Amino acid sequence: MKRSITYVVRGIVLALFVLSGSAVAGWANPELIVSADELKDGMENKGWVAVDCRSLKDYAAGHIPGAISFGKRCKKALRDATSRVFRDVSKYEKLFSKVGIGNDTHVVFYYDGLKTMNDAAVGFWVMEYLGHDKAHFLNGGVDAWRKAGNRLDNKPVKLKEATFKANVRPSAYSSTDEVIEIANGQASGTQLLDSRTKKEHVGKDIRAVRGGHIPNTTLQVSHKDTLLKEKDKKTGKMKPVAYLDADAAEKAFAPLDKNKRVVAHCQTGTRSTMTYLQLRALGFKEPANWDDSWRVYGSMMDTPIEDEQWYNFAGVNKKIKKLEKKVKALEKAKK
Repeated sequence: MKRSITYVVRGIVLALFVLSGSAVAGWANPELIVSADELKDGMENKGWVAVDCRSLKDYAAGHIPGAISFGKRCKKALRDATSRVFRDVSKYEKLFSKVGIGNDTHVVFYYDGLKTMNDAAVGFWVMEYLGHDKAHFLNGGVDAWRKAGNRLDNKPVKLKEATFKANVRPSAYSSTDEVIEIANGQASGTQLLDSRTKKEHVGKDIRAVRGGHIPNTTLQVSHKDTLLKEKDKKTGKMKPVAYLDADAAEKAFAPLDKNKRVVAHCQTGTRSTMTYLQLRALGFKEPANWDDSWRVYGSMMDTPIEDEQWYNFAGVNKKIKKLEKKVKALEKAKK
């Protein structure tokens, strides 16, 4: 009898352990998302390179000691004039080699707040696309660095040139052709994840010629819904802050199958790079970022769209004319 009770107790304890483990899963690949302490140790003892993904002005005002800058925000430095990833990877090879990033270099991208958080995610995704398996993301960015008791520096850093050679990983990139196949029901094994806001998804916030969403979209989750939330001191409401949250991401992406390909997109393929990072960290088998995203798809005239809404050019033009009249009236009043 006692032995039976013991087995029952052990079973309950084991069940609770399993349930608690599934409820708080954490990152499956935690090495991709590093802490301030891990970054400091890596830079001081292992030759890691930190990349400041903010503007050059912000970098000059105060950056992590030893960190380098590309001279502009990462999403601008690592994409062409139309915010598309460089098709000619030799441009990346020259850039990374010049700033001191080699194939054996551990690279940590960091940011400062929600505004530049996506820039660091762009840096991470580009490195993954190029086949670099030593890319990392500093969770919390500059804020985490300062909270860990570390200082900032304003001295510019120039590292010795290195040799970087790309080994492109095609699976990390998704094309508009692939997404059109999904929309037409010709890619049933691929899951499409919309990282835009709910208003963008249903066509109430139109940022291309047409608004709405792509047929056969598996899931819509705003990238901000996967972040850590803290109470706003002024309003008392919970708001997202610039920290990735494993539990929030795991819950948000729960409807997806980790063993199937997931293509993430947003408006310009920028917010969805953060989704790509989280999917990788959660252990998804084959995540990808659709670099063209809605700006391209929604401006094509023959692509299928659900909740389709057209951009109100006439309405916008009327508002512009009203503003022009107000400006002219103010100018006359000044004279």
